[in-house]
Amino acid sequence: MEMLQLPVVDFKSRFSEALEIVARGGTVCVTYKRRRKPVAVLSPPPHKDVKQKLGMLAGKVHFQISSDWEISDQELLES
Repeated sequence: MEMLQLPVVDFKSRFSEALEIVARGGTVCVTYKRRRKPVAVLSPPPHKDVKQKLGMLAGKVHFQISSDWEISDQELLES
């Protein structure tokens, strides 16, 4: 997997190249100032067809959340 590290000034001028790297599955790290502190990372979006496993219960449990289910922020914090 390709990883490119670019300072902000170079990222601006090489934006198309950075997008090509990400499109191929690579990652681009944007750095800032002289210390080259990482401030952003561009990476491909997660694959939609990859299902998240439920750990020990993977393949043993099925659940579905109703489309009309609602919970307020307060209810969530109190539970």
